[in-house]
Amino acid sequence: MDFNTASREKQIFFHVGLAKTATTWLQYKVFPNFRGIYYVKNTWYHRYASIINQSQHPKVLVSREFDRQLEREVSRFAAVYPQAHPMIVLRRHDAWIASQYRRRVKNGFGLPFEAFFDLEQDQGYWKQSDLYFLPKLLILEKYFHQKPLVLFYEELKADPKAFVDKIARYCGVDYDKNQISLNPFHTSYADKQLKVLRSVSRHLFSPVQQFSGPRAWHWIQKRSRSLVLYSILYPSLLLPEAWLPNEELISKERLDKIRNQYADDWQQCHEYAEGNNALAAKSDRHG
Repeated sequence: MDFNTASREKQIFFHVGLAKTATTWLQYKVFPNFRGIYYVKNTWYHRYASIINQSQHPKVLVSREFDRQLEREVSRFAAVYPQAHPMIVLRRHDAWIASQYRRRVKNGFGLPFEAFFDLEQDQGYWKQSDLYFLPKLLILEKYFHQKPLVLFYEELKADPKAFVDKIARYCGVDYDKNQISLNPFHTSYADKQLKVLRSVSRHLFSPVQQFSGPRAWHWIQKRSRSLVLYSILYPSLLLPEAWLPNEELISKERLDKIRNQYADDWQQCHEYAEGNNALAAKSDRHG
């Protein structure tokens, strides 16, 4: 039996993110503690095929975080492992795009929120179509034989233990609850820090990160940029309020409009989960 045939007989679980839905916490604090499944670390993702094919374990978990590249990466994975059981975590649209923007500012994006996501003219760096979640669920249906398990970030915040239990049941594994740290993996930065960073970044960096040259030089460019950003981020906490830029990071009114705009999509995703999660779990139990 060749590796490809053997791998197709394995139970493979594919966590696809989304980004900014506690993915890193799952990857570093939760998945490594699952027993009875071989976990392919996020940092090994580029080698997932060889790792799965060479592993002797009948059950494998792969995790990565996607957002706008979801279909491209899912289609590649499913071309080899169409029998995989996908799972995805969603976060309410306004909170999700706000978190995406905050991350972008932390990485040197110096433009206002409206330049990142434009609800009126759709001229932002992220497009309005990027925020529709139901199409992402249908992408998983399209490429995999199994229905996706759909989870919600709000579930995690309300009851993290129940959230982890749901994933463990889906994968058919157990774990020691005492080994799971409920502390977030990444530190959240204050609006004060991000406002200062945004103001400075617009004079230092292009809004879109562009690194060129060999991979080693690419790494040096990224590291240099990060050093500059963090040298601003932490001292900014000491600045007097009067010195801060006189502009909101993201207006509540703007986020309320986004929440209303995508309310139907959010409801449809919850209805999808209610109708399909039991089916997804059942299909998993039967291989």
